[in-house]
Amino acid sequence: MKLMANATEDRTPDLNGPAGERSHEPIDDAERYSRQVLFAPIGQPGQRRLAQRHASIVGVGATGAATASLLTRAGVGRITLIDRDFVEPSNLQRQVLFDEEDARQCLPKAEAARRHLALVNSGIAVDARVADLTLRNAEELIADADVVLDCTDNFETRYLINDLCVRDGRPWIYAAAVGSYAATMNILPLPDDGVTPPYVPTACLACIFPESPTGNVETCDTAGILSTAVNFVASLQVTEALKLLTGQPERMRHTLLAYDLWTGERSEVAASSPRIGCTVCAQRNFRALAGEGRPTITLCGRNSVQIHEHSRPVDLAALVRRLTPLGEVRANGMLLRFRTGAYTITVFPDGRALVQGTTDIGRARSLYARYIGA
Repeated sequence: MKLMANATEDRTPDLNGPAGERSHEPIDDAERYSRQVLFAPIGQPGQRRLAQRHASIVGVGATGAATASLLTRAGVGRITLIDRDFVEPSNLQRQVLFDEEDARQCLPKAEAARRHLALVNSGIAVDARVADLTLRNAEELIADADVVLDCTDNFETRYLINDLCVRDGRPWIYAAAVGSYAATMNILPLPDDGVTPPYVPTACLACIFPESPTGNVETCDTAGILSTAVNFVASLQVTEALKLLTGQPERMRHTLLAYDLWTGERSEVAASSPRIGCTVCAQRNFRALAGEGRPTITLCGRNSVQIHEHSRPVDLAALVRRLTPLGEVRANGMLLRFRTGAYTITVFPDGRALVQGTTDIGRARSLYARYIGA
């Protein structure tokens, strides 16, 4: 009987008493990173290198949140989080740094992530930048990063990252996930200043994708997404970043890797060297930095934003089929109107769109990328 009584005794600590108080006593780094240091390719020298490195993460949604968590726990000394959006309830299924209160308060994702990461590792510096990466701020936001990690949801931003990183000789890592599909690629550019980089240069994004995908592009909000696909691609992306940041770029993969976690289909495209004649890394023609190919976005009347994207025709009939399960859709062959919550998006066949219900340009771009594709 005594054994039974001991087994059922309530040993739950009183969270309102001393046991529930948060201590500010620092965690010893030797203990924190002990298992990672035991991994021979990193060891103590690699851990010291990580503490001195800076990674910028563009996009702190599903992939970005997982990537930020992994880099923080690995001990990368400085991390910059760049994101234009805020936390919503639909994010909680896969965006691992956010909780219900973040969604209730509609906290900016960069700031919500910074707060959570500070509880994970107070020994590193995390900078939250609530901003949309654009021509005006891109150089300042990623200027001194040792590596840029792409966790965005659109190619226009990726081309901007590619132009800037190729121009400056800064490594970056592309990553994408939608449905059960994940893809990632390392971009190690050749600097234009004649300095020999500590790695063998690879193809850039424009070598593999000379033009942005056109037509109806699936997004997480139209095709759904598995949290496992997000965490899979984040793990691949961060592992490659750790190789670079610990001074082992020769171990980095030189392919565009794609994997479907549901079907098991896998493919790799060689990216071991720049493509002859590439407009970006060969010809040094930085169209994205010049503002070409990026839709002009303007405030349009009261509580609305107009996105001028005339270069990407949209199949309105196909878009009707994709959006009907997600909200109210009306179409007449000349335009499509889609209502979701407080927002109405009117789409024209040439890709132009009117987003009603906001004057926030970043929010309008986010809605366009989410439901129409970018």
